[in-house]
Amino acid sequence: MMMHSRQLRLDDQLCFALYAATNAVTRAYRPFLNNLNLTYPQYLVMLVLWQDGPSSHGQIANRLKLSQNAITPLVDRLVAQGFAERTRKESDRRVVTVQATQEGLDLEGSVSLAQQSVECQTGFHPDALAQIRDELIALADRMEQENAKT
Repeated sequence: MMMHSRQLRLDDQLCFALYAATNAVTRAYRPFLNNLNLTYPQYLVMLVLWQDGPSSHGQIANRLKLSQNAITPLVDRLVAQGFAERTRKESDRRVVTVQATQEGLDLEGSVSLAQQSVECQTGFHPDALAQIRDELIALADRMEQENAKT
């Protein structure tokens, strides 16, 4: 079967549409997060801590689909800012857990307002937004499975 070559166009690329949408959403968060002295990647780590509670570096990395090496500097900065703290398990001193401090927990209410504002900026009805999010998560999972095969 012969495949017809077609011209590659930026506007036809799924990767570019996802990239542009991601940049637009993270830019929408930026003013809110700047006021709280958080970067967007730090915000994602805090979301894990707020949702899951105390977590290891590996657990945070898995939730964010990042390497542990990418998580360490984010946690370092959150600790330095007083938003998170590291503790070692008494039973196994090698196991380090990261948890939100009270100051970090207090941020959740402020960030919740930012999230609501960004959701409003999308112009999507909450049901449509949930559907898009679910489809993107499914896409990421499928792509991850395909990449694991190679």
